Amino acid sequence: MLAAAVTAVGSDAFALSQPAQPLAKNKLPKWKGFNLLDFFSPNPAGQRIKTTDEHLKWMRDWGFDFVRVPMAYPSYLKFDRSRNIKPEEVYQIDEQAVEKIDNLVQMAHKHGLHVSLNLHRAPGYCINAGFHEPYNLWTDQPALDAFCFHWNMWAKRYKNVSAKKISFDLLNEPNMREDMNDQHSKSSPVPGDVYRKVAIAASDAIWKENKKALIIADGNRGGSAVVQELADLNIGQSCRGYNPGIISHYKAPWANKDPENLPEPKWPGQVGDRYLSRQLLEEHYKPWIDLKNQGVGVHCGECGAWNKTPHDVFRAWFGDVLDILSSNGIGFALWEFIGSFGVLNSGRTDVAYEDWHGYKLDRKLLELMQKA
Repeated sequence: MLAAAVTAVGSDAFALSQPAQPLAKNKLPKWKGFNLLDFFSPNPAGQRIKTTDEHLKWMRDWGFDFVRVPMAYPSYLKFDRSRNIKPEEVYQIDEQAVEKIDNLVQMAHKHGLHVSLNLHRAPGYCINAGFHEPYNLWTDQPALDAFCFHWNMWAKRYKNVSAKKISFDLLNEPNMREDMNDQHSKSSPVPGDVYRKVAIAASDAIWKENKKALIIADGNRGGSAVVQELADLNIGQSCRGYNPGIISHYKAPWANKDPENLPEPKWPGQVGDRYLSRQLLEEHYKPWIDLKNQGVGVHCGECGAWNKTPHDVFRAWFGDVLDILSSNGIGFALWEFIGSFGVLNSGRTDVAYEDWHGYKLDRKLLELMQKA
């Protein structure tokens, strides 16, 4: 009954679910762009470099049309940050902080960029540690209630904005973890029925304000796996461009228990006990391409590699990732614009940077993205 109600809404130009039949066209636009990390940190005092109007103009002038804004919900709350947050405090919205997010949205819209708002940290879940969650989104009703409250707030704020300009990416990289506050505790995919329950609840909270709102759900298992349990809903799905991790997160301390003792990445080539090649990528993305052909909109919300991956290896691998996605009509967003994954100031030691208005531009990476 719920599924029938959900699939009935949002039936404008962005309708995402169609009868199951081979379809060449993606039901989501082939957006290309960047993740902007202005509100990525749970602590506002720890935020990254601020995105400026000029940055957004560069993106537009370089041919990009999309920005994803991963938000940590505590970044726009009022509470005593000297101690762990209490469940009742997750409702204490800081209007001034929300207005800063709104200013970024408006600037992006001014330059013709679609904005995807994403809860990178939601009440009761984040793929990363670094903030003590008071409960578990997947098992605790108070966490789900708070999750829906936040999405209803954002939907209400943008209820009169076209789906061509804004979308809502429910939750970054879902996983079931034994201890929500221990990043290295045992994890597994979220059970499909549990993910479906959470996605429907949040979507209903959004569609309550605007029946044509465009909603996207990240893939299961940290964004890597298609969620068939959501395929009949009018919700797009977001994959990742991080496979294999030995290429994308080489020596990254948050992703590897022993980052200094890893086999050297090659593309293509033998790395440890695996031979890495385009065939691996073709197999990885086949379920996503099948999902798109099934009539579900697909986009790659995050992709790229950390700055310790040798640049020639990174570009060889990333060229294959982008070619597979692009040739199947699937857009992408680099993590990030400015910083260790970005096209500006990445800190790579093996790049001949070009000076760009005081920033260090990785022109080869930019051109790779532009060609996709």
